[in-house]
Amino acid sequence: MSVSEFRAPGYPRGVDLTRFEHHLESPQGRRHLPANPFTGAAGGGGCCDRLQISLAVERDRVTDAGFDGEGCGAALAAGSATVALVRGRPILEVARLGAREIAAELGGLSPGKLHAAELASDALHRALGAAVRAGAAIDPPVSGASRTLVAMSGGVDSAVAALLCARAGETLAVTLELWADPENDGERSCCSASAVRGARALAHRMGLAHLTLDLRDEFRAGVVEPFISGHAAGETPNPCVRCNGHVRLDAMLALADALGCARLATGHYARLADRENASGPLLRAAADPVKDQTYMLAALAPRSLARLSFPLGELTKPEVRTIAAEAGLPVAGKPDSQDLCFLAGTDRERFLARHGGLSERPGEVVDREGARLGGHRGHHRFTVGQRRGLHLGGGEPLYVLETDAERNRVVVGSRADLLTDRVAVRGARLHRPGARVDRIKLRYRAQPLPARLAGAPPAGRHAALTVHLDAAADAAAPGQLACLMDGDLVVGWGTITRTPAWAT
Repeated sequence: MSVSEFRAPGYPRGVDLTRFEHHLESPQGRRHLPANPFTGAAGGGGCCDRLQISLAVERDRVTDAGFDGEGCGAALAAGSATVALVRGRPILEVARLGAREIAAELGGLSPGKLHAAELASDALHRALGAAVRAGAAIDPPVSGASRTLVAMSGGVDSAVAALLCARAGETLAVTLELWADPENDGERSCCSASAVRGARALAHRMGLAHLTLDLRDEFRAGVVEPFISGHAAGETPNPCVRCNGHVRLDAMLALADALGCARLATGHYARLADRENASGPLLRAAADPVKDQTYMLAALAPRSLARLSFPLGELTKPEVRTIAAEAGLPVAGKPDSQDLCFLAGTDRERFLARHGGLSERPGEVVDREGARLGGHRGHHRFTVGQRRGLHLGGGEPLYVLETDAERNRVVVGSRADLLTDRVAVRGARLHRPGARVDRIKLRYRAQPLPARLAGAPPAGRHAALTVHLDAAADAAAPGQLACLMDGDLVVGWGTITRTPAWAT
C-alpha cells in the first residue's frame, strides 16, 4: 500500500507522511509476542479493524512490546507506532500516552484516520491495566509525599474530584470498563469502551497518568448475573450497591496498592466520620442532600472506607460545575447519567430477555384473596409499589403488593394494603451496636424514616434483623438495600426480604 493513497483532499497540511510510511512499510513489532505478555485487544464487531497490543513488564517498566492486527493501513501503522512509543518506558509514562501521542508518532492523522490511533490506545491501555493489576511494581512516592488514585468516569463529578486531588498532590487516574453490548448506547453509559476513552482523554488533558481496568467478566458474574437471578426470583435487586460493595471499589483499592497510592478518591457525594474508631470509619451523608450517595455506598466495609476519600462531600452540584467551568474542563455542563450503566440505550425488559432468557411468560394478576383481576406478561416485569402497567381498568388505584415467582403471579391491592410498620432484612452488617439505629432509608431518593431495630443486636453480621418503623410507610421491594442509620451516619445495612404487609 502506497503512502500516496493517504493524500486525499482535505488531509491536513503539515502532516509528516514519511513517518506514517515508515510505520506502514516497516512495522515495529508486528506479530512479535514478548515473553510472559499482557495483551489487550480492541476493534472487531462492527469495526473492520482489530488490533492486539502485547506488553512485557518488569517492575515499573515496559521492557518489550509487540502487536498484531488486521484492517486498514492506518490501524496497522498505529499498532507499530504504539510499540515504538512504549518500549523501554516506565509504566506511569506509558499511562500518559493516548491517541494524540500515537497520532503524533505517525506524523499526524487526518480526521478520517484518527480512529486508528484511538483503537491502538484502547488496546494498549487494556494491556497496561492487566499488567499493573497482575503485580507490576510501581515505586512508592518520595519520602514524605503521598499519591492518590482517583476513579474517573468521564463525568463532571469525577473530573472535579480528580482536579481537587491533583491540586493537593500526586494523582493517578483509573477508569473501569465494565460492560459491552451492541444494544447499549456507549455515549450514555459510564462504563463502556466509549466512556473509558473519554475519561482517558480527559485525564490526559489534565496531565494525569491514566489506567484502564477491564472488569467485564467480574461485573457480569458479580452484578449482572445476580440482577438477572434476583428478577427471576421475584425480587428487585440493586445492582449499583452490589457493584460498589463487591466489584468496583475492591478492584480499585487493589490497584491503588499496586500503584503505591495511600488512598482512593471518587466523585461520590458522601462524607466520612468517626475515623479514629477502632472499628473503622462510618459513612456520613453529604452536605448536599439532593446529591447524597451514601445509600449506594452503604455496603462498603469500614476497612475499605478507611482508604477512601470523597472530595465532593462538602460541595453542592452547582459548586462542582462552577469549579469545572473555571478550570476549563469540557465536561462542566455534561448532563448526569440517569440509567443503570448496563441498561443505557435499552430497557429492563429487553435486557432480561436478551441476557437472562426472561422473556414473555403470561400469568395472573390477583387480589389479596387470590381472585383473578387480569393478566400479565411475566412477574419479572413488576416490582412492589408499582402502579403503572397493570392495565386493570378504572376504579380504585391498585399497586403491586408482591411478585410470586413460583406461581408467576402478581398480587395487587390498595395503597393502604401497601403500608407496613415492619421491615425484615437478611444478610445484615452492623458496624456499630444496633441500639444506635434510629432511622432507616429504604430507597435511594427517599428520606430516612424514624425506626429502631428489634432486640438491640450487637455490632457484627446477622442472618436476619427486624426493623420497626415509628409510622407506617410504603413497603419497599424485596432485594433492595435497607440503609441503617444513626442520624446522618450509616451504621449498617441489609437486604430487604419478602414479608408482605398485607399477609401479616
